[in-house]
Amino acid sequence: MGTLFLVATPIGNLEDVTLRALRVLREADLLYAEDTRRTRVLLDRHAIAARPRSLHEHNEAARIGEVLAALAAEKQVALVTDAGTPLVSDPGARVAEAAIAAGHDVVPVPGASALLAALVASGLPAASFTFLGFLPRKAGERERLLASLHDRAETLVLFESPKRIGRTLRALADAFGERRACVARELTKVHEELARGTLGELAARFAEGTRGEVAIVVAGHVAEPATRAAAAPADATVWIAARRSEGLGAKQIADALAEQLGISRREAYARVVAAAKVGD
Repeated sequence: MGTLFLVATPIGNLEDVTLRALRVLREADLLYAEDTRRTRVLLDRHAIAARPRSLHEHNEAARIGEVLAALAAEKQVALVTDAGTPLVSDPGARVAEAAIAAGHDVVPVPGASALLAALVASGLPAASFTFLGFLPRKAGERERLLASLHDRAETLVLFESPKRIGRTLRALADAFGERRACVARELTKVHEELARGTLGELAARFAEGTRGEVAIVVAGHVAEPATRAAAAPADATVWIAARRSEGLGAKQIADALAEQLGISRREAYARVVAAAKVGD
């Protein structure tokens, strides 16, 4: 049986490619790319002679038979998208699903991801998050989706067109209020920008749109003060230890504790540090 490799490629800076990815691209019998011209730039940079074939949203279904035939002939097939990790808001899911159904190996070759890059640079909690891809274009569908997410506590991450970013940020502000957020634009590129603020501030800043690839990161819902006090345990040390066991960092725990108890972040952080000493 053949193997289908899902190869992550740089999202901007061409140095952000793994040694394994380069080896797989060199050794693959067939290489499929969302945009062959864009992929050719990466291949030329690293002296890879492969001739990529197109596989995008308009021809993916037609390519499935071709890919399966190659895999049945025990060939090594690599799939890349324009940038980042394949299948994440990019074509390839139907090909991967068909390959798995036919019994072939589907192997990820990890690497750059705009989703994760935006999340970790946003300054918002990254221990738990939901990726939304692109929001629905239709206002009604978008409003219903955002309403369903209003009470979710995890951080939200989404992609957006630079032309629609202002309207989307306004829709997010209308749905969620003045939550903290970050607009990550042109990540790893020359004009990289990380704009942080409230949703309202960012909606005003990007009202006229922008340029380049855009990801938006939005803080999750925090319970109202009356609920926070009830939610906080009488023994904060036990609560802090439980959060540490979940993998949260001291700053994240302190932020959550401050919100729940209605105390300053400085006091909350001091309690977290003290609890850690007790635990040790």
